[in-house]
Parts: sequence; structure tokens; C-alpha cells
Amino acid sequence: MKKFLLPTLWILIIFFGYQLFNSVYDPIQFNKVKTERYAAVIKNLKDIGNAQVAHKSVTGLYADNFKSLISFIDTAQYVLIEKRDSSYLEYDRVYRIDMLREVQIVDTLGFASVKDSLYGTSNHYKSMMNVPVKGIDTVFSIKSDIVDKNGYQVPVFEVSVTKDLVLHDQDPYLLEQEKAIISVDGVNGPAIILGSLTEVSTNGNWPTIYDAGTQD
Repeated sequence: MKKFLLPTLWILIIFFGYQLFNSVYDPIQFNKVKTERYAAVIKNLKDIGNAQVAHKSVTGLYADNFKSLISFIDTAQYVLIEKRDSSYLEYDRVYRIDMLREVQIVDTLGFASVKDSLYGTSNHYKSMMNVPVKGIDTVFSIKSDIVDKNGYQVPVFEVSVTKDLVLHDQDPYLLEQEKAIISVDGVNGPAIILGSLTEVSTNGNWPTIYDAGTQD
């Protein structure tokens, strides 16, 4: 009986030990993969956000597709201006005296390439729409709209990718937990999102640790 129970006991010890190890090891590995992939995704989203802000500053609107956004970067130019205060005397017909008028003069100094200003010699902007995760071949979702805010028509945009895509090959149970996360230290919700189609915002839904360029 002892000869039978002892091997069985060792098998159970090894099995439960393995289960215990995995219960600790799997979340650690999941968090490592998640952090690395989120950092790469957010880097691209920041580049897209910079391009969208430039697009709005020049055209007044945000781009609603990557083809037009990249074409804009390749061809658009900023107008370089200088603003200075000035004043002059003007005869006032009511008071019948010379009155001092203050004005702001805007001088055009020249033009600067949007591409050079944002990316220098780098061509990364031509691939920034691709979700940088091995095993998938897809681009970020990009949308733009105009919303009413207190009577003003305001342009908005949103660029996003689901966590299902970013973590497509990870443990399904841990992935579902990650999608439901609500924390100041985490990327909340089922997707990584830059901007908003309902609020006037150019921020992302990730914690500031990713903006600092370091991750735990």
C-alpha cells in the first residue's frame, strides 16, 4: 500500500507545485508582455496625435483617415508669424481729439515643413498607423467628427486599438481581467485610446508612466 501511495503522493505534490508556480509566473509574464506592447503602441499613438494636432492647426480639422494624414505631413507647411503690439493716433469724431489706438500687427516671416518640424529626417510617420505587435497585421482605428460644445462646433478625433488585438496571444483569463481594469495606474477599458469623439481632448487613456518613457 505504501509503495502505491508514495508515488501517487509525489505526483500530486509535483502537480500542485506546478499549478502554484504557474499561478505566480503567468501573471508576471503577462504583465511583462503587456507593458512592452503597450509602450510600443502608445509611441505610435503619440506620433499620430502630433500629426493630428498639426493637421488641425493648418486646416482647422482633424484627418479621418491615414492616407490623407500622411499626405498632409508630406506636403503641408506651417506659416511662421510674428506678433507685435503697436499703437497710433486716430482722430475721434465724437470727442474731436486724437485718440491712441492699440493694435496687434502680425508679420509673416516664412514657412516651415510640417514633416521636418515633427519628425526631422525620420520616415516613421509612414508606418505609425500600423499596430506594432508581432502576429497581427492591422492598423489603428481612426475617426474624426465635429461636436457641439456650448454652441461652438469643435473638431474632435479618436485613434484606438483593442486590447484583444494587442494581447491576442496571451492567456484569455488574464486578458479578460486586463480589459475590465479600472485603475489610475492602468490603461482602463477594453482598448487603448487617444483622443475622444465626445469630449474635446487630445489625451490618451494611459497612465503618465508611459508618457515619462519608463515602465515598471
